[in-house]
Order: sequence, then C-alpha cells, then structure tokens
Amino acid sequence: MKIKICGLSRPADIEAVNRYRPDYAGFVINFPKSHRSVSPAQVEVFRKSLCVPAVGVTVNQPLETVAQWLQRGVIDIAQLHGQEDAAYIRALQSMTGKPVWKAFSIRSATDLERAKHSPADLVLLDNGYGTGKAFDWTLVRDIGRPFLLAGGLYIDNLQDAARMQPYGMDISSGAETDKRKDPEKIRALVEKVRSL
Repeated sequence: MKIKICGLSRPADIEAVNRYRPDYAGFVINFPKSHRSVSPAQVEVFRKSLCVPAVGVTVNQPLETVAQWLQRGVIDIAQLHGQEDAAYIRALQSMTGKPVWKAFSIRSATDLERAKHSPADLVLLDNGYGTGKAFDWTLVRDIGRPFLLAGGLYIDNLQDAARMQPYGMDISSGAETDKRKDPEKIRALVEKVRSL
C-alpha cells in the first residue's frame, strides 16, 4: 500500500520526507485559503532536493498553468481538487503525458459513481477541503478501480482504513502537530502503512 504525505511547506518537511520516504510528497499550490499553500517557485526549490515524486494539489487553476508545471518538472503528478471536468482532465493528460489525479468529496453513492467513471489516472476519495475528518467509508464499496483514501487519516485509524483496500493513503492533518508537519508522525505513519 502506498502513502502520500501532503501539504508540505517548509524545508524541514522536505528533510523529513527524504528521510522516511513515503511514496509521494504533496504540495498545495496557489490556494491561499489553506495554511499549507505554497507558490510554484517554492515547489520548484523544494523539488530540487526531493527524493520522491512531487504531487501538485491544485484548485480550479487554468489548464495551461497546470500543464506548464508538469512540463517544466515543477511537479510530477497533478492532483485536481476543484470543478475540473472530464474534458479538462483529458486535455491535461494529452498535453503532458503525465499522471492526473482527481479528488472527489464523497457524501453519497452518486459521488462515488462520478469517481468511478472519471478519466483520471487515479481518483482520490475525500471528505473534502482539508477538514481533517473522515467521510463514511462504508460508501466505498465496489468502486472497481484503484483509489487513494484521504481525509481524517491518523495513526490510530489506518488499520480500519486499510480494510477499504485503497491503492494508498493520502495524509495531511494526521502528519501534523500544531498545523506543522511533524517528522516523528511522518516516520510513524510511513512505518504503519508499510506494515498493513
């Protein structure tokens, strides 16, 4: 099972990720509503010393902007969290040849159906908007495709989360202490997910 630590924003976060080696490192790019938001220029600097693939979390950014970040190697994977539709996803895939992930807030079986049929390379199932709370995982039945599980994942509920058989776990709040990434929590989370 894979693990992504998301919302990195400081050089110390990069050091921790390089030390404990989750499968992916996530950056919230140009989304000022989030305390984890960073600029493309910051990600570019972080990317130079990062040892794992960089995932750029974006919300309703212009298609050409995200394509440019992928083409320039600022990020390796685009993770879309806004109202980007299937046409946007297909265009981004076609323009860049890079993986495109799409996040879905799961509140009902209808939401799950939308995720099931998305042309994205991988879908992320979430409560939505970085609340640090889990959605009703019983909704995740028979999705029939690999998915990342996100939202409200902490060291003490990863065992339960693993029963949903996700491709991987996407963890942000659960890797923080006082809204800052905690190297010790990152270490423990990576070890736990690797053991599941």
